[in-house]
Amino acid sequence: MKSRRISRTRRRATIFGAATASVIAGVAMLPNWSAGAAVTDDPTVDAKTKATFQRLADAVFTDRTEALVGGGRKDRNKPRTDGFSGDVRLSSGTARSQDAALSKLDRRRGELAKLGEKYSKGSTTVTLGATNVKGRKAKAVVTETTTLTYQKVRGSEPGTTGFQARHELTFTADRRGDWQLTGITPADEDNLAVNQTATPESVPAPTPSAVPSASASTAPSAAPSASASASASASGSVKVSTTTPAAPKAATSFPGPANPKDFTASGLDYKAMADYAKRYWSDYNPAYPNFNGAGAGGDCTNFVSQALKEGGWKHVPGYVYDYTRWFGNAEIQSHSFIGVNEWSWFAQNSKRTTSLANVYQMDVGDVLQVDFDKDGSKDHTMIVTSRSKGVPYLTYHSTNTYSRSVSSIIASYPNASYYAYRT
Repeated sequence: MKSRRISRTRRRATIFGAATASVIAGVAMLPNWSAGAAVTDDPTVDAKTKATFQRLADAVFTDRTEALVGGGRKDRNKPRTDGFSGDVRLSSGTARSQDAALSKLDRRRGELAKLGEKYSKGSTTVTLGATNVKGRKAKAVVTETTTLTYQKVRGSEPGTTGFQARHELTFTADRRGDWQLTGITPADEDNLAVNQTATPESVPAPTPSAVPSASASTAPSAAPSASASASASASGSVKVSTTTPAAPKAATSFPGPANPKDFTASGLDYKAMADYAKRYWSDYNPAYPNFNGAGAGGDCTNFVSQALKEGGWKHVPGYVYDYTRWFGNAEIQSHSFIGVNEWSWFAQNSKRTTSLANVYQMDVGDVLQVDFDKDGSKDHTMIVTSRSKGVPYLTYHSTNTYSRSVSSIIASYPNASYYAYRT
């Protein structure tokens, strides 16, 4: 199984030293910038400094949000980060990275406008969590909450879209004891916010809570759905030629060919699916494990499976690694309940889904998966929670996001492969 995660880079300060004849053996070498210059002791981070850390982080992410809302760089106010100097500020490297990010988001805003999507305003707030200081480095975790208001271009867009994302900030003290923001990395497993510019990469997906040998005796006892039963033998096993079928890719051209969804044929409650996703997009349901965290693998497919279950998908008990089985609760989850590729295999094996030719054909309750690096292994799962004038809007975990248009996803990842499933 696999999900994906933004690649992380760590910058390390290199220590140089110069030994002289007067230095006795065993004395540690000093940083080279200290020679001939006054150097403060390791600085402390008091409440005032923490507050400034928070304000600088707020400025960084607010500037990115405004790049998606306002006009071009020349039309906007001076970046908020320009107002920081002295005790706490951006390092020169981070300033260059931020400038590149704003330029990329300017281009993304233009691409979205061509697709008929604009934002009339945006709001970003940042809260500071734990701060760990070790020597001349401080690491702080912040939570960014951003809301974007859709401009009524088509006339029936959702009111807003938004997300929550956690970031780890690295501050490094210079020789005067002033803090510089030298690094910004994701603190969660994934980084799929609309104002982020990094390219996702694949990492292992979450490991089920149960041991691999868990079988039907410990799995939920709910009966298979009608669609799964239709393809099952008397013994209950699903007859398929392969348990890892390849899903066809979906086109991303707008508008998609007409393919209206029949909301009554399956007997499923698609509104319940959408309502569940909207309710728990940021406030996780404690009845299920949470796989969103560094090293946990990502919660995207687990979240979509919960929504499908809420709308009527029934458990198919069995071994957790059997891709013709699907079940999940607080104690045990099949691989197909929480894994991106494994969900796709079950969905096709069970005939619970059909593939759509174009992503813009999706409607409420349908599922979109993405292979960011086009290596043939899918990386992310999302569910459609609304549709307006031919455009589906998606809600997902990792990064926790609601009502993001498929147009925005495609504008952010134009070179990815997409897979659309009708449920």
